[in-house]
Amino acid sequence: MAFSRSARLGALATAAVSLLVIGASPAPTPGTPGIGDAYFPNLGNGGFDALHYDLDVAYAPGTGRLDGRTTLTARATRNLSSFDLDLQQLRITRVDVNGRRARFTRDGDEITVTPRQSLHRGRKFTVTVTYGGVPQPLGGPIVFGSKYGWMKTPDGVFVACEPNAASTWFPSSDHPSDKATYDIRIRAPKGLTAVSNGRLLSTYDKGGSTYTRWRESRPMATYLATATIGKFDVRTGRTPGGIPVYVAIDPVLKNSNGVDVYAVTAAATDYWSKVFGPYPFEETGAIVDDMPEAGFSLEVQSKPAYSAVRNETTIVHELAHQWFGDSVSVARWKDIWLNEGFATYAQWLWAEHQGTRSAHDSFLAAYNALPATSSFWQIKVADPQRDTMFASAVYERGAMTLQMLRERIGDKAFFRLLPAWTGLHRYGNADTAGFVRLAERVSGQRLDDLFRTWLFTTGKPAL
Repeated sequence: MAFSRSARLGALATAAVSLLVIGASPAPTPGTPGIGDAYFPNLGNGGFDALHYDLDVAYAPGTGRLDGRTTLTARATRNLSSFDLDLQQLRITRVDVNGRRARFTRDGDEITVTPRQSLHRGRKFTVTVTYGGVPQPLGGPIVFGSKYGWMKTPDGVFVACEPNAASTWFPSSDHPSDKATYDIRIRAPKGLTAVSNGRLLSTYDKGGSTYTRWRESRPMATYLATATIGKFDVRTGRTPGGIPVYVAIDPVLKNSNGVDVYAVTAAATDYWSKVFGPYPFEETGAIVDDMPEAGFSLEVQSKPAYSAVRNETTIVHELAHQWFGDSVSVARWKDIWLNEGFATYAQWLWAEHQGTRSAHDSFLAAYNALPATSSFWQIKVADPQRDTMFASAVYERGAMTLQMLRERIGDKAFFRLLPAWTGLHRYGNADTAGFVRLAERVSGQRLDDLFRTWLFTTGKPAL
């Protein structure tokens, strides 16, 4: 087909503009090995947004070996020549990007993946990692009370990963600011139960193994993922308010501590749904495992995990985290009081609800029990530093801050503020500055002095 001279000139002009547009597109660059959290500089990964994890793991309790295949679906946030993943300890045997084998290098816990073709900003891509080894729990300088992460039990494994142990069992962008949905398939020896997040889709036996599939359809931070395996007695049902319940209890612990985990879980889930806003997940529940060495419990999304700590107060604390920490997650770890201060205050609210002690009296008891000379008052709650991010002050002074706020703005504004906060940031991330702004907007008051005194200043505040 022939073109006129004017048509040829128009075509040349169009081509020139196209070249300019192509030339203006930024050249692909490597992603960063962290998202910029001062406490954990190399956790999370810059250059992409995690959207969905497809985890396929097989665990052999006898040897402690884990074999896994993880497929992460993500969206590039800039043109990428390579990107990083977090994976500790385990050995990688293969990486594929968009179905094609990719090169990778390793520097400690940081995996750098170089796909055959660069990844364009705004486009989705998949990375599949095949790996295996014997996961080990983490310890170190963080004030936590015990090791944490992937912890062997007599009959399986107890998995509780806050703050940085998710990457001990699956490759990830291991930071709460990069939340995603999950499909989790677990193969374990026949006769054992594998419990994970969200709803149980299927379970069946084949050969000498039991295969279980779970789906968490709500965005979840990596540290809240679990694949706890063992012998469990399982009870399912619904709360009086209609929320599905799944409670798994190690038979060794079934009659210990005198607490009805199922009943308290159902009651607390319904009550917090009235106080904090609608329950944010598809299912509530509990995992109660015989792991006394852990010495802690964790707000695993949809099913808090309880080890040596099993009582009503702990249950209401971990369930409050489903709103404060799980649905509304911290943007940076320095804001951890937004998780722990709120969940501790929930314990005071529960006592008030039960008619045993007012939150005001709980505040006074905590405040008066600690002299001004106590090191407790030397933690800056709004930025407690990595190694003391789980110090008791983050919990209790955080709760004290909320009681001071309640008494300052009044019950009407305070109990309007809590569901407003969880609704505004549902399934997302938030920080202290955002909470202060919302509290001022809901109350119509200037509150910078209150928060400065209780969150940003050391020393025992005067009442």
